[in-house]
Amino acid sequence: MKHSYPELNQRILEMSEGDEEFQMELTNAIYNGLLEVQLKYQEGLKTKNEISIQQIRHKIKPTLSMFEFFDLSEELQNGKDIFESKGFCEEFALHCDSLDRKLEVAIQRVFQLIQ
Repeated sequence: MKHSYPELNQRILEMSEGDEEFQMELTNAIYNGLLEVQLKYQEGLKTKNEISIQQIRHKIKPTLSMFEFFDLSEELQNGKDIFESKGFCEEFALHCDSLDRKLEVAIQRVFQLIQ
């Protein structure tokens, strides 16, 4: 099985510049950010809250870029495109399912680094 996000640990090490306490804080921040995206996206879909979804997408974007979660960035952009053209539709719901699966993989990978 292919290892998800193989460069993540290295990116965190580079950002923390050898400071182990900061490394753990950074890892926890990434983990909590991904959990927040998952929760806010699910809530936003359930309550049809466009603003909530837009805000969390905007909030997480720098983290995804900085730590090379390219698949998540791409999926969020896909969802934005779908929503802007069709709103809360079946295709957007399918996007949310796809995003949730990808977030689960990312969350599990970051959780491994916390252990």
